[in-house]
Amino acid sequence: MGRMGFYFDAVNCIGCRTCQIACKDKNALPVGMLFRRVVTVEAGRFPEGSFFHISEGCNHCEDPACVSNCPSGACAKNEQGLVTIDEEVCIGCRSCVMSCPYGQPQYDAEASVSRKCDGCSDLTAAGGNPVCVDSCLMRCLEFGDLDDLRALHGEGLVSEIPVLPSASETNPSLLINPRACALEEEFTVQSVY
Repeated sequence: MGRMGFYFDAVNCIGCRTCQIACKDKNALPVGMLFRRVVTVEAGRFPEGSFFHISEGCNHCEDPACVSNCPSGACAKNEQGLVTIDEEVCIGCRSCVMSCPYGQPQYDAEASVSRKCDGCSDLTAAGGNPVCVDSCLMRCLEFGDLDDLRALHGEGLVSEIPVLPSASETNPSLLINPRACALEEEFTVQSVY
């Protein structure tokens, strides 16, 4: 098994947020906390403006900043290559929160620990998909071996777009089929929830 990660099809995503809701439900997340969020982005300039949606979750990076900056060892990569946080080991220092360029680990003040997407490691270890993948109405999310996903979806896939932070330091396990407007340098984030 090679490196595992996500494929996201921005061309066909309708921004329904079903993946976001399914994730929130599975993880019983409190109000204000989302492990996966759908963002609507305006791109381009009038009169040739456009928009696209992007489903953002943990990218389970090859070189995750959250893991390298965690002083307690709570952030780690499991045998599947998924980045997890052991809440029993987490000391609540928020180093992972501050170091992730994608803003994925979040501090849960009530529990005094950081939390994040673990790629539904309980489901994927049993051969299933993360809940966000199975809930996607348009089948825009997939999870699997990155080489297999790249071979299946062909040329034109990217790991970064201008609205996301640079992928050069963390090397995210993410393949995006971008809409043409998603590659434009001018954009405005319109909505998060």
